[in-house]
Amino acid sequence: MFDKVLVANRGEIAVRVIRTCRELGVGTVAVYSEIDHHALHVRLADEAYALGGQTAAESYLSTEAILKALARSGAGAVHPGYGFLSENAGFARAVAAAGATFIGPSPSAIETMGDKISARLAAARAGVASVPGRNEPVTDPAEIVAFGEANGWPVAIKAAFGGGGRGMRVVSDPADAAAAMESAQREAQSAFGHAEVYLERYLTWPRHIEMQVFADSHGNAVWLGERDCSCQRRHQKLIEEGPAPDFGDELRQAMGAASVQICLACGYQGAGTIEFLYEAGSFYFLEMNTRLQVEHPVTELLTGLDLVEWQLRVAAGEPLPLSQDAIASLSRGHAIEARINAEDPSGGRFVPSPGKITRLRLPEGFGVRSDSGFEPGDTVSQYYDNLVAKIIVWGQDRDAARRRLLRALSEMEVEGVATTRAVIEEVLAHDDFAEARHSTRWLEETLDLSALAPEGGGRDASEGQSVRPDGTENMVMREVDAEVDGRRYRVKLWVPDTTSMKSAPHAKRTPATSRPRAATTPVLAADGTVTVPMQGTIIQVLVSEGDVVEANQTICVLEAMKMENPISADRAGTVRELRVSVGDSLGAGDVAAVIG
Repeated sequence: MFDKVLVANRGEIAVRVIRTCRELGVGTVAVYSEIDHHALHVRLADEAYALGGQTAAESYLSTEAILKALARSGAGAVHPGYGFLSENAGFARAVAAAGATFIGPSPSAIETMGDKISARLAAARAGVASVPGRNEPVTDPAEIVAFGEANGWPVAIKAAFGGGGRGMRVVSDPADAAAAMESAQREAQSAFGHAEVYLERYLTWPRHIEMQVFADSHGNAVWLGERDCSCQRRHQKLIEEGPAPDFGDELRQAMGAASVQICLACGYQGAGTIEFLYEAGSFYFLEMNTRLQVEHPVTELLTGLDLVEWQLRVAAGEPLPLSQDAIASLSRGHAIEARINAEDPSGGRFVPSPGKITRLRLPEGFGVRSDSGFEPGDTVSQYYDNLVAKIIVWGQDRDAARRRLLRALSEMEVEGVATTRAVIEEVLAHDDFAEARHSTRWLEETLDLSALAPEGGGRDASEGQSVRPDGTENMVMREVDAEVDGRRYRVKLWVPDTTSMKSAPHAKRTPATSRPRAATTPVLAADGTVTVPMQGTIIQVLVSEGDVVEANQTICVLEAMKMENPISADRAGTVRELRVSVGDSLGAGDVAAVIG
Protein backbone atom coordinates (compact mmCIF):
# COMPACT_ATOMS: atom_id res chain seq x y z
CA MET A 1 0.00 0.00 0.00
CA PHE A 2 1.10 3.59 -0.62
CA ASP A 3 2.46 5.84 2.11
CA LYS A 4 0.92 8.98 0.66
CA VAL A 5 -1.63 9.70 -2.12
CA LEU A 6 -2.18 13.01 -3.90
CA VAL A 7 -5.83 13.52 -4.85
CA ALA A 8 -5.87 15.46 -8.13
CA ASN A 9 -9.45 16.64 -7.78
CA ARG A 10 -11.82 18.66 -5.62
CA GLY A 11 -15.28 18.54 -4.08
CA GLU A 12 -17.19 15.41 -3.15
CA ILE A 13 -14.93 12.88 -4.88
CA ALA A 14 -11.77 14.30 -3.30
CA VAL A 15 -13.39 14.08 0.12
CA ARG A 16 -14.50 10.52 -0.66
CA VAL A 17 -10.98 9.38 -1.57
CA ILE A 18 -9.35 11.17 1.36
CA ARG A 19 -11.64 9.43 3.85
CA THR A 20 -10.83 5.92 2.60
CA CYS A 21 -7.11 6.71 2.56
CA ARG A 22 -7.24 7.84 6.17
CA GLU A 23 -9.07 4.66 7.18
CA LEU A 24 -6.26 2.63 5.57
CA GLY A 25 -3.54 4.69 7.24
CA VAL A 26 -2.49 6.31 3.96
CA GLY A 27 -1.40 9.95 4.04
CA THR A 28 -3.35 12.39 1.86
CA VAL A 29 -2.37 15.41 -0.20
CA ALA A 30 -4.94 17.89 -1.51
CA VAL A 31 -4.47 20.42 -4.30
CA TYR A 32 -6.58 23.53 -4.68
CA SER A 33 -7.32 26.53 -6.86
CA GLU A 34 -7.49 30.09 -5.58
CA ILE A 35 -11.24 29.69 -5.08
CA ASP A 36 -10.86 26.42 -3.15
CA HIS A 37 -8.18 27.51 -0.67
CA HIS A 38 -10.52 26.71 2.25
CA ALA A 39 -12.62 23.95 0.66
CA LEU A 40 -13.63 20.85 2.60
CA HIS A 41 -11.22 18.53 0.78
CA VAL A 42 -8.38 20.90 1.68
CA ARG A 43 -9.42 20.99 5.33
CA LEU A 44 -9.59 17.18 5.55
CA ALA A 45 -6.27 16.34 3.86
CA ASP A 46 -3.03 15.90 5.77
CA GLU A 47 -1.35 18.52 3.59
CA ALA A 48 -2.37 20.73 0.68
CA TYR A 49 -0.69 22.64 -2.15
CA ALA A 50 -1.90 25.58 -4.21
CA LEU A 51 -2.31 25.15 -7.95
CA GLY A 52 -3.06 28.80 -8.64
CA GLY A 53 -5.74 30.14 -10.96
CA GLN A 54 -9.51 30.02 -10.71
CA THR A 55 -10.83 28.22 -13.77
CA ALA A 56 -10.43 24.48 -14.26
CA ALA A 57 -7.94 25.10 -17.09
CA GLU A 58 -5.76 27.18 -14.76
CA SER A 59 -5.87 24.69 -11.90
CA TYR A 60 -7.30 21.17 -11.87
CA LEU A 61 -6.64 20.65 -15.59
CA SER A 62 -3.05 21.90 -15.35
CA THR A 63 -0.74 18.89 -15.49
CA GLU A 64 2.26 21.12 -14.82
CA ALA A 65 0.77 22.59 -11.64
CA ILE A 66 -0.27 19.17 -10.30
CA LEU A 67 3.14 17.64 -11.02
CA LYS A 68 4.80 20.48 -9.10
CA ALA A 69 2.58 19.71 -6.12
CA LEU A 70 3.36 16.00 -6.51
CA ALA A 71 7.09 16.69 -6.40
CA ARG A 72 6.81 18.96 -3.38
CA SER A 73 4.64 16.51 -1.45
CA GLY A 74 6.62 13.36 -2.18
CA ALA A 75 3.41 11.38 -2.68
CA GLY A 76 3.90 7.96 -4.23
CA ALA A 77 0.55 7.83 -6.06
CA VAL A 78 -2.07 10.08 -7.65
CA HIS A 79 -5.81 9.43 -7.49
CA PRO A 80 -7.55 11.43 -10.24
CA GLY A 81 -11.15 11.02 -8.99
CA TYR A 82 -13.64 11.57 -11.81
CA GLY A 83 -13.77 14.36 -14.38
CA PHE A 84 -10.84 16.74 -14.91
CA LEU A 85 -7.75 14.63 -15.76
CA SER A 86 -9.11 11.24 -14.70
CA GLU A 87 -9.35 10.00 -18.31
CA ASN A 88 -6.35 11.83 -19.71
CA ALA A 89 -3.69 9.40 -20.96
CA GLY A 90 -1.07 12.16 -21.17
CA PHE A 91 -1.58 12.97 -17.50
CA ALA A 92 -1.30 9.28 -16.54
CA ARG A 93 2.00 9.05 -18.46
CA ALA A 94 3.27 12.24 -16.83
CA VAL A 95 2.52 10.87 -13.36
CA ALA A 96 4.40 7.65 -14.15
CA ALA A 97 7.31 9.63 -15.60
CA ALA A 98 7.48 11.56 -12.33
CA GLY A 99 8.00 8.28 -10.49
CA ALA A 100 4.50 7.97 -9.00
CA THR A 101 1.65 5.50 -9.55
CA PHE A 102 -1.46 6.61 -11.41
CA ILE A 103 -4.44 5.04 -9.64
CA GLY A 104 -6.33 3.96 -12.70
CA PRO A 105 -5.86 2.04 -15.95
CA SER A 106 -2.80 2.20 -18.14
CA PRO A 107 -2.43 5.14 -20.54
CA SER A 108 -2.97 2.79 -23.50
CA ALA A 109 -6.26 1.53 -22.00
CA ILE A 110 -7.37 5.11 -21.37
CA GLU A 111 -6.60 6.00 -24.98
CA THR A 112 -8.45 2.97 -26.30
CA MET A 113 -11.56 3.30 -24.14
CA GLY A 114 -11.49 7.02 -23.33
CA ASP A 115 -11.78 7.83 -27.01
CA LYS A 116 -15.39 6.86 -27.73
CA ILE A 117 -14.60 6.00 -31.33
CA SER A 118 -11.77 3.57 -30.56
CA ALA A 119 -13.90 2.20 -27.71
CA ARG A 120 -16.58 1.24 -30.23
CA LEU A 121 -13.95 -0.59 -32.25
CA ALA A 122 -12.65 -2.35 -29.13
CA ALA A 123 -16.17 -3.47 -28.23
CA ALA A 124 -16.60 -4.85 -31.74
CA ARG A 125 -13.38 -6.86 -31.33
CA ALA A 126 -14.83 -8.28 -28.13
CA GLY A 127 -18.00 -9.25 -29.98
CA VAL A 128 -20.24 -6.62 -28.35
CA ALA A 129 -22.58 -4.56 -30.53
CA SER A 130 -22.53 -0.75 -30.22
CA VAL A 131 -25.25 1.83 -30.77
CA PRO A 132 -25.43 2.32 -34.56
CA GLY A 133 -23.14 5.19 -35.49
CA ARG A 134 -19.90 6.31 -37.14
CA ASN A 135 -16.50 5.08 -36.05
CA GLU A 136 -14.61 8.19 -37.12
CA PRO A 137 -14.73 11.87 -36.10
CA VAL A 138 -17.13 14.17 -37.88
CA THR A 139 -15.49 17.25 -39.40
CA ASP A 140 -18.23 18.73 -41.58
CA PRO A 141 -21.92 19.44 -40.84
CA ALA A 142 -22.72 17.82 -44.19
CA GLU A 143 -21.64 14.49 -42.68
CA ILE A 144 -24.28 14.93 -39.96
CA VAL A 145 -26.97 15.59 -42.54
CA ALA A 146 -25.91 12.57 -44.59
CA PHE A 147 -25.92 10.34 -41.50
CA GLY A 148 -29.37 11.57 -40.47
CA GLU A 149 -30.82 11.01 -43.92
CA ALA A 150 -29.38 7.48 -44.03
CA ASN A 151 -30.15 6.41 -40.44
CA GLY A 152 -33.08 8.60 -39.47
CA TRP A 153 -33.47 11.64 -37.25
CA PRO A 154 -32.73 12.65 -34.53
CA VAL A 155 -28.93 12.26 -34.52
CA ALA A 156 -26.69 12.49 -31.45
CA ILE A 157 -23.45 14.48 -31.79
CA LYS A 158 -21.16 13.33 -28.97
CA ALA A 159 -17.75 14.27 -27.61
CA ALA A 160 -15.20 11.62 -28.54
CA PHE A 161 -13.48 12.18 -25.16
CA GLY A 162 -15.12 12.61 -21.76
CA GLY A 163 -18.70 11.98 -20.74
CA GLY A 164 -21.43 13.16 -18.39
CA GLY A 165 -23.46 14.64 -21.26
CA ARG A 166 -20.84 17.36 -21.87
CA GLY A 167 -20.27 18.03 -25.53
CA MET A 168 -23.45 16.23 -26.61
CA ARG A 169 -26.12 17.73 -28.84
CA VAL A 170 -29.20 16.11 -30.34
CA VAL A 171 -30.13 17.29 -33.84
CA SER A 172 -33.61 16.75 -35.27
CA ASP A 173 -33.41 19.07 -38.25
CA PRO A 174 -30.66 19.29 -40.92
CA ALA A 175 -30.76 23.08 -40.63
CA ASP A 176 -29.48 22.85 -37.05
CA ALA A 177 -26.52 20.58 -37.81
CA ALA A 178 -23.82 23.23 -38.19
CA ALA A 179 -24.70 25.18 -35.03
CA ALA A 180 -25.08 22.00 -32.97
CA MET A 181 -21.72 20.67 -34.16
CA GLU A 182 -19.95 23.92 -33.31
CA SER A 183 -21.55 24.03 -29.85
CA ALA A 184 -20.68 20.38 -29.12
CA GLN A 185 -17.06 20.89 -30.19
CA ARG A 186 -16.69 24.03 -28.11
CA GLU A 187 -18.13 22.43 -24.98
CA ALA A 188 -16.04 19.28 -25.48
CA GLN A 189 -12.88 21.36 -25.80
CA SER A 190 -13.73 23.32 -22.65
CA ALA A 191 -14.60 20.26 -20.55
CA PHE A 192 -12.09 17.67 -21.77
CA GLY A 193 -9.41 19.47 -23.77
CA HIS A 194 -10.45 17.67 -26.99
CA ALA A 195 -12.90 19.04 -29.55
CA GLU A 196 -13.41 15.83 -31.56
CA VAL A 197 -17.02 14.67 -31.93
CA TYR A 198 -18.70 11.68 -33.57
CA LEU A 199 -22.23 10.55 -34.46
CA GLU A 200 -24.71 7.99 -33.18
CA ARG A 201 -28.33 7.21 -33.89
CA TYR A 202 -30.45 8.71 -31.11
CA LEU A 203 -32.64 5.92 -29.78
CA THR A 204 -36.27 6.86 -29.19
CA TRP A 205 -37.05 5.43 -25.73
CA PRO A 206 -33.96 3.65 -24.29
CA ARG A 207 -32.86 2.92 -20.78
CA HIS A 208 -29.29 3.71 -19.72
CA ILE A 209 -27.82 0.73 -17.87
CA GLU A 210 -24.18 0.49 -16.86
CA MET A 211 -22.04 -2.30 -15.44
CA GLN A 212 -19.42 -1.76 -12.72
CA VAL A 213 -16.23 -3.66 -13.57
CA PHE A 214 -12.86 -4.17 -11.94
CA ALA A 215 -9.64 -5.70 -13.26
CA ASP A 216 -6.19 -6.25 -11.79
CA SER A 217 -2.67 -6.66 -13.16
CA HIS A 218 -2.85 -10.45 -12.78
CA GLY A 219 -5.32 -11.09 -15.59
CA ASN A 220 -8.46 -11.11 -13.43
CA ALA A 221 -11.61 -9.16 -14.31
CA VAL A 222 -15.05 -9.17 -12.66
CA TRP A 223 -18.37 -7.35 -12.83
CA LEU A 224 -20.01 -6.14 -9.60
CA GLY A 225 -23.56 -5.52 -10.80
CA GLU A 226 -25.46 -3.01 -12.88
CA ARG A 227 -26.91 0.43 -12.26
CA ASP A 228 -29.86 2.00 -14.06
CA CYS A 229 -29.13 5.67 -14.85
CA SER A 230 -32.12 6.41 -17.09
CA CYS A 231 -33.43 9.41 -15.15
CA GLN A 232 -31.60 12.24 -16.93
CA ARG A 233 -31.94 15.81 -18.07
CA ARG A 234 -29.65 17.44 -20.65
CA HIS A 235 -28.16 13.92 -21.01
CA GLN A 236 -26.84 14.19 -17.45
CA LYS A 237 -27.88 11.78 -14.72
CA LEU A 238 -30.05 12.86 -11.80
CA ILE A 239 -30.98 9.53 -10.24
CA GLU A 240 -29.12 6.19 -10.37
CA GLU A 241 -30.22 2.88 -8.91
CA GLY A 242 -29.32 -0.77 -8.70
CA PRO A 243 -30.18 -3.39 -9.53
CA ALA A 244 -31.92 -2.21 -12.71
CA PRO A 245 -35.69 -2.66 -12.33
CA ASP A 246 -37.56 -4.97 -14.68
CA PHE A 247 -34.27 -6.40 -15.93
CA GLY A 248 -34.05 -10.19 -16.02
CA ASP A 249 -31.12 -12.13 -14.63
CA GLU A 250 -30.37 -13.65 -18.03
CA LEU A 251 -29.85 -10.17 -19.46
CA ARG A 252 -27.81 -9.20 -16.40
CA GLN A 253 -25.49 -12.16 -16.82
CA ALA A 254 -25.08 -11.48 -20.53
CA MET A 255 -24.29 -7.81 -19.94
CA GLY A 256 -21.83 -8.68 -17.18
CA ALA A 257 -20.05 -11.22 -19.36
CA ALA A 258 -19.89 -8.70 -22.24
CA SER A 259 -18.40 -6.10 -19.90
CA VAL A 260 -15.66 -8.46 -18.73
CA GLN A 261 -14.85 -9.35 -22.35
CA ILE A 262 -14.40 -5.68 -23.18
CA CYS A 263 -12.08 -5.23 -20.16
CA LEU A 264 -9.93 -8.17 -21.18
CA ALA A 265 -9.84 -7.05 -24.82
CA CYS A 266 -8.20 -3.73 -23.93
CA GLY A 267 -5.90 -4.95 -21.14
CA TYR A 268 -7.79 -2.99 -18.52
CA GLN A 269 -6.77 -2.48 -14.89
CA GLY A 270 -8.65 -0.80 -12.05
CA ALA A 271 -12.22 0.47 -11.72
CA GLY A 272 -14.31 1.10 -14.80
CA THR A 273 -17.88 1.32 -15.98
CA ILE A 274 -19.22 -0.14 -19.21
CA GLU A 275 -22.28 1.82 -20.29
CA PHE A 276 -25.08 0.39 -22.42
CA LEU A 277 -28.34 1.55 -23.92
CA TYR A 278 -31.12 -1.01 -23.50
CA GLU A 279 -34.23 -1.02 -25.66
CA ALA A 280 -36.76 -3.69 -26.68
CA GLY A 281 -34.85 -6.57 -25.10
CA SER A 282 -31.46 -5.72 -26.66
CA PHE A 283 -28.48 -3.87 -25.25
CA TYR A 284 -25.85 -1.85 -27.13
CA PHE A 285 -22.41 -0.77 -25.98
CA LEU A 286 -22.37 3.00 -25.50
CA GLU A 287 -19.00 3.86 -23.94
CA MET A 288 -16.58 3.02 -21.16
CA ASN A 289 -15.70 5.38 -18.34
CA THR A 290 -12.12 4.56 -17.38
CA ARG A 291 -12.43 5.80 -13.81
CA LEU A 292 -14.67 5.70 -10.76
CA GLN A 293 -18.23 6.84 -11.48
CA VAL A 294 -20.16 9.49 -9.57
CA GLU A 295 -22.75 6.81 -8.81
CA HIS A 296 -20.34 4.19 -7.42
CA PRO A 297 -21.95 4.38 -3.92
CA VAL A 298 -24.98 2.50 -5.33
CA THR A 299 -22.76 -0.53 -5.91
CA GLU A 300 -21.07 -0.03 -2.54
CA LEU A 301 -24.38 -0.12 -0.67
CA LEU A 302 -25.50 -3.21 -2.59
CA THR A 303 -22.29 -5.19 -2.07
CA GLY A 304 -20.80 -3.74 1.13
CA LEU A 305 -17.49 -3.17 -0.69
CA ASP A 306 -15.35 -0.02 -0.63
CA LEU A 307 -14.50 0.55 -4.29
CA VAL A 308 -11.91 3.23 -3.52
CA GLU A 309 -10.07 0.73 -1.33
CA TRP A 310 -10.20 -1.73 -4.25
CA GLN A 311 -8.71 0.95 -6.49
CA LEU A 312 -5.83 1.55 -4.10
CA ARG A 313 -5.07 -2.15 -3.65
CA VAL A 314 -5.19 -2.94 -7.37
CA ALA A 315 -2.96 0.06 -8.17
CA ALA A 316 -0.49 -1.21 -5.54
CA GLY A 317 -0.25 -4.51 -7.43
CA GLU A 318 -2.53 -6.65 -5.32
CA PRO A 319 -4.92 -9.15 -6.98
CA LEU A 320 -8.68 -8.59 -6.84
CA PRO A 321 -9.94 -9.41 -3.34
CA LEU A 322 -12.88 -11.53 -4.54
CA SER A 323 -13.75 -13.88 -7.40
CA GLN A 324 -16.82 -13.54 -9.59
CA ASP A 325 -18.57 -16.38 -7.74
CA ALA A 326 -17.92 -14.71 -4.38
CA ILE A 327 -19.23 -11.36 -5.63
CA ALA A 328 -22.47 -12.94 -6.87
CA SER A 329 -23.46 -13.79 -3.30
CA LEU A 330 -22.90 -10.26 -1.94
CA SER A 331 -25.54 -8.15 -3.66
CA ARG A 332 -28.78 -7.69 -1.76
CA GLY A 333 -31.67 -5.25 -1.60
CA HIS A 334 -31.95 -2.09 -3.67
CA ALA A 335 -30.04 1.22 -3.64
CA ILE A 336 -30.88 4.61 -5.16
CA GLU A 337 -28.70 7.71 -5.47
CA ALA A 338 -29.95 11.26 -5.99
CA ARG A 339 -27.63 13.97 -7.26
CA ILE A 340 -28.33 17.29 -5.57
CA ASN A 341 -27.00 19.89 -8.00
CA ALA A 342 -26.87 23.64 -7.60
CA GLU A 343 -29.49 24.32 -10.25
CA ASP A 344 -32.86 26.02 -10.12
CA PRO A 345 -35.31 23.55 -11.72
CA SER A 346 -38.36 25.79 -11.25
CA GLY A 347 -40.54 25.72 -14.30
CA GLY A 348 -38.44 22.86 -15.65
CA ARG A 349 -35.58 25.17 -16.66
CA PHE A 350 -32.59 23.84 -14.63
CA VAL A 351 -30.72 27.15 -14.47
CA PRO A 352 -27.26 26.97 -12.82
CA SER A 353 -27.27 28.46 -9.33
CA PRO A 354 -23.75 29.21 -8.07
CA GLY A 355 -23.33 30.98 -4.76
CA LYS A 356 -22.56 30.65 -1.06
CA ILE A 357 -24.22 27.83 0.86
CA THR A 358 -25.55 29.56 3.98
CA ARG A 359 -27.16 26.42 5.45
CA LEU A 360 -26.65 22.73 4.72
CA ARG A 361 -28.18 19.88 6.67
CA LEU A 362 -27.68 16.44 5.15
CA PRO A 363 -30.12 13.63 5.97
CA GLU A 364 -29.30 10.74 8.26
CA GLY A 365 -30.97 7.55 9.50
CA PHE A 366 -30.93 3.84 8.80
CA GLY A 367 -29.91 3.01 5.25
CA VAL A 368 -29.00 6.61 4.36
CA ARG A 369 -25.59 7.83 3.15
CA SER A 370 -24.75 11.44 2.30
CA ASP A 371 -21.62 12.33 0.29
CA SER A 372 -20.74 16.01 -0.10
CA GLY A 373 -17.77 18.25 -0.68
CA PHE A 374 -19.39 21.24 1.03
CA GLU A 375 -20.21 22.55 4.46
CA PRO A 376 -22.18 25.67 5.46
CA GLY A 377 -20.25 28.77 4.42
CA ASP A 378 -18.64 27.12 1.39
CA THR A 379 -19.22 28.50 -2.09
CA VAL A 380 -20.44 26.66 -5.18
CA SER A 381 -18.34 28.22 -7.93
CA GLN A 382 -19.42 28.94 -11.47
CA TYR A 383 -16.13 27.47 -12.71
CA TYR A 384 -16.68 23.85 -11.65
CA ASP A 385 -19.28 21.11 -11.61
CA ASN A 386 -22.40 21.99 -9.64
CA LEU A 387 -22.78 18.80 -7.57
CA VAL A 388 -23.57 19.83 -3.99
CA ALA A 389 -24.24 16.38 -2.52
CA LYS A 390 -25.22 12.81 -3.29
CA ILE A 391 -27.90 11.21 -1.15
CA ILE A 392 -27.81 7.42 -1.40
CA VAL A 393 -30.20 5.04 0.32
CA TRP A 394 -30.56 1.28 0.70
CA GLY A 395 -33.77 -0.68 1.13
CA GLN A 396 -34.79 -4.33 1.16
CA ASP A 397 -36.58 -3.78 -2.16
CA ARG A 398 -36.98 -0.98 -4.69
CA ASP A 399 -40.13 0.53 -3.21
CA ALA A 400 -38.62 0.58 0.28
CA ALA A 401 -35.56 2.36 -1.08
CA ARG A 402 -37.72 4.81 -3.03
CA ARG A 403 -39.76 5.70 0.07
CA ARG A 404 -36.60 5.99 2.18
CA LEU A 405 -35.07 8.42 -0.29
CA LEU A 406 -38.22 10.54 -0.24
CA ARG A 407 -38.01 10.64 3.56
CA ALA A 408 -34.32 11.54 3.46
CA LEU A 409 -34.82 14.35 0.96
CA SER A 410 -37.65 15.79 3.06
CA GLU A 411 -35.15 16.21 5.92
CA MET A 412 -32.45 17.82 3.81
CA GLU A 413 -31.97 21.58 4.10
CA VAL A 414 -29.98 23.75 1.69
CA GLU A 415 -30.01 27.54 1.67
CA GLY A 416 -28.04 30.06 -0.38
CA VAL A 417 -28.30 28.18 -3.66
CA ALA A 418 -31.22 26.59 -5.44
CA THR A 419 -30.99 22.81 -5.87
CA THR A 420 -32.54 19.95 -7.81
CA ARG A 421 -34.01 18.36 -4.68
CA ALA A 422 -37.61 19.28 -5.51
CA VAL A 423 -37.51 17.80 -9.01
CA ILE A 424 -36.01 14.57 -7.66
CA GLU A 425 -38.89 14.35 -5.20
CA GLU A 426 -41.30 14.83 -8.11
CA VAL A 427 -39.63 11.99 -9.99
CA LEU A 428 -39.62 9.59 -7.03
CA ALA A 429 -43.31 10.23 -6.34
CA HIS A 430 -44.40 9.74 -9.97
CA ASP A 431 -46.16 6.51 -10.93
CA ASP A 432 -43.99 6.12 -14.03
CA PHE A 433 -40.83 5.99 -11.93
CA ALA A 434 -42.39 3.84 -9.22
CA GLU A 435 -43.41 1.32 -11.89
CA ALA A 436 -40.15 1.66 -13.89
CA ARG A 437 -41.82 3.00 -17.05
CA HIS A 438 -39.27 5.79 -17.52
CA SER A 439 -36.44 6.16 -20.04
CA THR A 440 -33.57 8.55 -20.73
CA ARG A 441 -36.05 10.92 -22.40
CA TRP A 442 -38.87 10.57 -19.90
CA LEU A 443 -38.01 13.44 -17.56
CA GLU A 444 -37.75 16.08 -20.27
CA GLU A 445 -40.60 14.81 -22.46
CA THR A 446 -43.16 13.56 -19.94
CA LEU A 447 -42.67 15.02 -16.46
CA ASP A 448 -44.48 18.34 -16.08
CA LEU A 449 -42.34 20.70 -14.00
CA SER A 450 -44.00 23.93 -15.10
CA ALA A 451 -45.51 24.56 -11.66
CA LEU A 452 -42.32 23.75 -9.75
CA ALA A 453 -41.29 26.66 -7.51
CA PRO A 454 -37.71 27.65 -6.61
CA GLU A 455 -36.35 26.61 -3.23
CA GLY A 456 -33.17 26.56 -1.20
CA GLY A 457 -32.68 30.32 -0.98
CA GLY A 458 -31.63 30.64 -4.61
CA ARG A 459 -33.28 33.33 -6.67
CA ASP A 460 -36.17 32.54 -8.92
CA ALA A 461 -34.68 32.28 -12.39
CA SER A 462 -37.83 33.82 -13.82
CA GLU A 463 -37.26 36.96 -11.81
CA GLY A 464 -33.50 37.50 -12.06
CA GLN A 465 -33.41 39.78 -9.03
CA SER A 466 -35.29 39.08 -5.81
CA VAL A 467 -38.44 41.13 -6.32
CA ARG A 468 -41.69 40.78 -4.41
CA PRO A 469 -44.98 40.82 -6.32
CA ASP A 470 -45.58 44.35 -5.02
CA GLY A 471 -42.31 45.50 -6.64
CA THR A 472 -40.18 45.72 -3.49
CA GLU A 473 -36.57 44.85 -4.30
CA ASN A 474 -33.95 42.93 -2.28
CA MET A 475 -36.46 40.45 -0.92
CA VAL A 476 -36.41 36.68 -1.31
CA MET A 477 -38.85 33.88 -0.51
CA ARG A 478 -37.53 31.68 2.33
CA GLU A 479 -38.90 29.01 4.62
CA VAL A 480 -38.83 30.17 8.24
CA ASP A 481 -40.05 28.82 11.58
CA ALA A 482 -42.96 30.51 13.33
CA GLU A 483 -44.77 29.75 16.58
CA VAL A 484 -48.49 30.44 16.98
CA ASP A 485 -50.21 29.63 20.30
CA GLY A 486 -47.35 27.35 21.24
CA ARG A 487 -47.46 25.35 18.00
CA ARG A 488 -44.51 25.43 15.62
CA TYR A 489 -45.15 26.07 11.93
CA ARG A 490 -42.85 26.04 8.89
CA VAL A 491 -43.97 28.89 6.59
CA LYS A 492 -42.75 30.70 3.47
CA LEU A 493 -42.19 34.45 3.81
CA TRP A 494 -40.63 37.28 1.82
CA VAL A 495 -37.58 38.35 3.86
CA PRO A 496 -34.61 40.68 3.19
CA ASP A 497 -32.09 39.13 0.80
CA THR A 498 -28.85 39.76 2.66
CA THR A 499 -26.84 38.14 -0.13
CA SER A 500 -27.83 40.77 -2.69
CA MET A 501 -27.35 43.55 -0.13
CA LYS A 502 -23.71 42.49 0.22
CA SER A 503 -23.06 42.30 -3.52
CA ALA A 504 -19.88 43.80 -4.90
CA PRO A 505 -20.24 47.50 -5.64
CA HIS A 506 -19.25 47.06 -9.32
CA ALA A 507 -21.97 44.49 -9.99
CA LYS A 508 -24.62 45.77 -12.36
CA ARG A 509 -28.19 45.33 -11.11
CA THR A 510 -31.31 45.09 -13.19
CA PRO A 511 -34.28 47.31 -12.32
CA ALA A 512 -37.48 45.70 -11.08
CA THR A 513 -39.02 46.00 -14.54
CA SER A 514 -36.33 43.74 -16.00
CA ARG A 515 -37.11 40.10 -15.32
CA PRO A 516 -34.72 37.70 -17.03
CA ARG A 517 -35.93 34.15 -17.51
CA ALA A 518 -33.97 30.93 -17.88
CA ALA A 519 -31.04 30.91 -20.26
CA THR A 520 -32.84 28.65 -22.70
CA THR A 521 -35.75 31.08 -23.03
CA PRO A 522 -35.81 34.69 -24.32
CA VAL A 523 -34.64 37.33 -21.85
CA LEU A 524 -35.76 40.88 -22.64
CA ALA A 525 -36.98 43.65 -20.36
CA ALA A 526 -39.55 46.28 -21.22
CA ASP A 527 -36.78 48.81 -21.76
CA GLY A 528 -35.01 46.52 -24.25
CA THR A 529 -32.20 45.34 -21.98
CA VAL A 530 -31.16 41.73 -22.49
CA THR A 531 -29.92 40.39 -19.16
CA VAL A 532 -28.33 37.15 -17.97
CA PRO A 533 -30.13 35.07 -15.30
CA MET A 534 -27.02 33.68 -13.60
CA GLN A 535 -23.34 34.18 -12.90
CA GLY A 536 -21.10 32.95 -15.71
CA THR A 537 -18.59 33.70 -18.46
CA ILE A 538 -19.37 34.84 -21.99
CA ILE A 539 -17.91 32.31 -24.43
CA GLN A 540 -19.53 33.48 -27.66
CA VAL A 541 -21.03 36.72 -28.96
CA LEU A 542 -23.22 36.29 -32.03
CA VAL A 543 -24.26 39.87 -32.82
CA SER A 544 -22.72 43.32 -33.22
CA GLU A 545 -24.04 46.79 -32.49
CA GLY A 546 -26.35 47.87 -35.29
CA ASP A 547 -27.40 44.32 -36.20
CA VAL A 548 -31.08 43.63 -36.76
CA VAL A 549 -32.18 40.60 -34.74
CA GLU A 550 -35.22 38.38 -34.95
CA ALA A 551 -37.43 37.32 -32.07
CA ASN A 552 -35.82 34.50 -30.06
CA GLN A 553 -32.45 35.05 -31.78
CA THR A 554 -29.44 34.21 -29.60
CA ILE A 555 -27.43 37.28 -28.61
CA CYS A 556 -24.57 35.52 -26.82
CA VAL A 557 -23.70 32.26 -25.03
CA LEU A 558 -22.97 32.19 -21.30
CA GLU A 559 -21.05 29.29 -19.76
CA ALA A 560 -21.89 28.47 -16.15
CA MET A 561 -20.95 25.29 -14.29
CA LYS A 562 -19.66 23.64 -17.47
CA MET A 563 -22.96 24.21 -19.31
CA GLU A 564 -23.62 26.48 -22.25
CA ASN A 565 -26.65 28.75 -21.89
CA PRO A 566 -27.84 30.76 -24.91
CA ILE A 567 -29.05 34.26 -24.04
CA SER A 568 -31.71 35.52 -26.43
CA ALA A 569 -34.28 38.26 -26.97
CA ASP A 570 -38.03 37.72 -27.26
CA ARG A 571 -38.74 40.32 -29.96
CA ALA A 572 -37.23 41.69 -33.11
CA GLY A 573 -35.23 44.90 -33.10
CA THR A 574 -31.84 46.54 -33.56
CA VAL A 575 -28.87 46.04 -31.23
CA ARG A 576 -28.36 49.58 -29.91
CA GLU A 577 -25.74 48.58 -27.31
CA LEU A 578 -23.60 45.47 -26.90
CA ARG A 579 -22.08 45.37 -23.44
CA VAL A 580 -20.26 42.03 -23.45
CA SER A 581 -17.23 40.45 -25.07
CA VAL A 582 -15.88 36.90 -25.06
CA GLY A 583 -14.28 36.21 -21.69
CA ASP A 584 -16.36 38.67 -19.67
CA SER A 585 -17.57 37.41 -16.29
CA LEU A 586 -21.13 38.46 -15.49
CA GLY A 587 -23.41 38.25 -12.47
CA ALA A 588 -27.12 37.47 -12.39
CA GLY A 589 -29.05 40.44 -13.78
CA ASP A 590 -26.13 41.99 -15.66
CA VAL A 591 -27.02 43.54 -19.02
CA ALA A 592 -25.61 41.86 -22.12
CA ALA A 593 -27.25 44.04 -24.77
CA VAL A 594 -29.91 46.65 -25.40
CA ILE A 595 -32.41 46.07 -28.21
CA GLY A 596 -34.18 49.08 -29.71
